[in-house]
Amino acid sequence: MAEFQEVSKQSGLHPKPAGLVLQYGTAGFRTNAKDLDHVMFRMGLLATLRSKKTKATIGVMVTASHNPEEDNGVKLVDPMGEMVTPTWEGYATQLANAEQEDLLTALKDVIEKEDINMSQEANVHFYQTFSIINSRHSSASLSQAVLDGVSALGGKSKDYGLVTTPQLHYMVCCQNTQGKYGEATVEGYYKKLCQAFIQLTKNASNCTDDQKHLTVDGANGIGALKVREMESHLKKELHISLFNDGSKGKLNHQCGADFVKVQQKAPTGIEMNPGERCCSYDGDADRIIYYYSDSKGQFHLLDGDKIATLISTFLKELLTQAGLDLQIAVVQTAYANGSSTRYLEDTMKVIVRCTKTGVKHLHHAAQEFDIGVYFEANGHGTVLFSKAAQEKIQQLAENTGTDDERKRAALLLQNTVNVINQVSDRRVIDTTDAERRAVSPDGLQEAIDGLVKKYRQARSFVRPSGTEDVVRVYAEAETQESADDLAHEVSLAVYRLAGGVGGEPKPLH
Repeated sequence: MAEFQEVSKQSGLHPKPAGLVLQYGTAGFRTNAKDLDHVMFRMGLLATLRSKKTKATIGVMVTASHNPEEDNGVKLVDPMGEMVTPTWEGYATQLANAEQEDLLTALKDVIEKEDINMSQEANVHFYQTFSIINSRHSSASLSQAVLDGVSALGGKSKDYGLVTTPQLHYMVCCQNTQGKYGEATVEGYYKKLCQAFIQLTKNASNCTDDQKHLTVDGANGIGALKVREMESHLKKELHISLFNDGSKGKLNHQCGADFVKVQQKAPTGIEMNPGERCCSYDGDADRIIYYYSDSKGQFHLLDGDKIATLISTFLKELLTQAGLDLQIAVVQTAYANGSSTRYLEDTMKVIVRCTKTGVKHLHHAAQEFDIGVYFEANGHGTVLFSKAAQEKIQQLAENTGTDDERKRAALLLQNTVNVINQVSDRRVIDTTDAERRAVSPDGLQEAIDGLVKKYRQARSFVRPSGTEDVVRVYAEAETQESADDLAHEVSLAVYRLAGGVGGEPKPLH
């Protein structure tokens, strides 16, 4: 077939380093940019096949999110703005790791397994995200490699340029719903979300001028640029002070959501006034955390666990006021703070579901409820409203016989639906029980159990990262000092039992 000849020809321009093995994870492929040229070309091929299979537009994002500037990455987005299915994640890994002479065989294997009609038209919409001034210099050449892959299989592509990851998911969904979800442009994104936000705040009680101010850390990434573009749509209903906007400083260096969460302090360039609301994005603006300092200068973090708790509390109160019998649940991972779980279940009487780490697992579980709330501690998350829930909310809001209190609550719920964008080798360690227990290597879980017993109200888990070649360690205890000490001791156990590289982990403080 002519397309395979073109693939073979183009593939020679994007050769795979012999023996290199990569894994498509929750965040797609992510590693040092020098190792990604062949991966990008092959993901262009895969996106084209996925488009032919689904008869829909597929999105491709070039991004490395919170990773250092020398890294880059790529991920595919399915027709409704969701992450690509697990089966196709496997195909991505298969294609990326096929040696140069085996690429056509691997490609034909996917085509045969999925019974793909190669004459079907394919559309791939292409997006990039990186910092504004100090950009990932690799992105231009890697982006071209993706486009080469699309064209090699006869696919059509449209380059949307620089957008945030949430904007990518939004626009792919808009494109495949023929505009029912919204206008498939960056401007359409701003209009939909900002109009809903303005209506939401108008219906909120006691919204003072100081509550309209927000300090934003843009992580020297794409989110800073897009906040600047969005400001005019907010019509002074939100006053933004933007820092780490890309004019100086490196992408994600001493700033951004990951830095603030790990270091438990404000990013470089921000001096917090007592009670002032601050937030940080990550590099591609698909994670957000909030924080503030109290009157004594003490730093307080509102991570994903607290955001999920606040949102679910807000929504449950509105459902009660509206008199709507809708099932709301918070989906967490084993790494959620235990206190948040107890508060949600015991005090708020909200259903809590525990699942594996990773947005794809959280998202799937959240879809089982009328309203599903999920936020990982690192700030990844959203709220999902089922179609039935949206219809009930809309009917109540439009019913002329609805009394004022119920109508106000219904309108707040309706605007909340619109303001939320609903679309969202380390493997030596294996886990079970929603990643709360380590199965391998031998002895690791026993070592963790022994360390946990040394501290009051303690828990600890480990898991392979879905985005980097590292192992994540979670520790929880009665005091911050105890939690830090437990985290260090567990890190040492992982290092010694799982074949750690480099120097031994150092204490946090």
